[in-house]
Amino acid sequence: MLTAVEDTSIDPNLLRSLLTEETFYPAEPVSLEQAGISDTLVEALLCKQLAVSGSLTGRALSREVCLQFSIVGRVLDILRIRKIVEHKATAQLNDFVYGLTELGAAKAQKLLRECAYFGPAPVPLSEYVLSVDAQSIAHEKPDRARLTQACAGISVDPQMFESLGPAITSSGGLFLYGAPGNGKSTLARQLTMCFGQWIWVPHAIIAGEQIIKFFDSQFHQQVERSNEGPLLKSNVDRRWVRIIRPTVIVGGELTLDNLELRHHRESNVCEAPLQMKSNCGCLLVDDFGRQRIAPADLLNRWIVPLESRHDYLTLPTGKKIRVPFEQIVIFSTNLEPEDLVDEAFLRRIPYKIHAKDPTDEEFHHLFRMYCERFGCEYRKDVVNYLLDQHYRPFNRAKRRCHPRDLLSQITNYCSYNGLAVEMLPEYCDIVVHSYFAMVLKTHQN
Repeated sequence: MLTAVEDTSIDPNLLRSLLTEETFYPAEPVSLEQAGISDTLVEALLCKQLAVSGSLTGRALSREVCLQFSIVGRVLDILRIRKIVEHKATAQLNDFVYGLTELGAAKAQKLLRECAYFGPAPVPLSEYVLSVDAQSIAHEKPDRARLTQACAGISVDPQMFESLGPAITSSGGLFLYGAPGNGKSTLARQLTMCFGQWIWVPHAIIAGEQIIKFFDSQFHQQVERSNEGPLLKSNVDRRWVRIIRPTVIVGGELTLDNLELRHHRESNVCEAPLQMKSNCGCLLVDDFGRQRIAPADLLNRWIVPLESRHDYLTLPTGKKIRVPFEQIVIFSTNLEPEDLVDEAFLRRIPYKIHAKDPTDEEFHHLFRMYCERFGCEYRKDVVNYLLDQHYRPFNRAKRRCHPRDLLSQITNYCSYNGLAVEMLPEYCDIVVHSYFAMVLKTHQN
């Protein structure tokens, strides 16, 4: 049986209003028509906000629903005529304090039972689709200079660096494999920076009658707007949030349910899936192959989206909506890719990059780099002592995280004992036996 698909065609007038010559820019709407939402929806948001918060001024309500005061004021006038809200007091700047009437309180409770969402007004799905298209990483082709700048502050093997360039230029998917502790997660975050520093995302989206919560502080880091560039041209639509390009990292807890709209029955509100929250950024599936679902099941879910660059999600009503699938997808694993998936899927992830253990030279470089961050003097002789006494005799593999972790433990040891932070052989002996305790035990057995 065919299922209806939400129409996400773009209005050309909307395109012109939301885009500047430089970048995507959500201009503040001056009417409900421009906002793309109904007066019924705004009425419901205002009633629910008053039910939860109590009496508020019109301007306070405007801030809560993130719409112009002129829009909110007109809706409040209609609600007042219908005896849903009433004036509780006068306020400054030709404003009033509003509260619910007895009839309004009953209506608000009914609205909250039907849908518990209140707060910033949602943006139409079509506007969200437009925003992703305008801010997509596919429009940018990072060159060597941008990759070098993005990776500043971390250590990347030169051979690996050469492979990363074409992979991120493709803005597709890649396997990043190698032993744990070699910086795969850190590298994923840095790669996202190759595509510009920030984007706009909505607080919430409305598809049909369904509200989908989108902004997630766990993955989306909000940044303040500057007073430069196109931001001076008009006011910003407050229903949108300016964030650093997202890097969404998921590990062994990932299930197929995380890749679908999550509908909360009690609140009747949906939440966007992880891949949708990572649009215009990076989605890192860490420790791939150790999820609670089979690798083939996870990859089969993404075969079509990886090729078509869009995904289909199902609303609680059964209606399907088409949403963008525009991000770099990185499968980070400690296993060989061919041991996890078949050849057919490997063809769809053309780049497989090995995160190797650092060489001795790079190990010294990492210690030098982290010594600057921890505020202590780098000593080449102490790093050589560490390698001679604690690595080579045990055939212990070097990892890129070791210099940072060992120096962190040295710092903690010195702080606890009231000592100056220094790289000394005796300090290395102390922290190594703590840091590698399980490794030593395994070796002795």
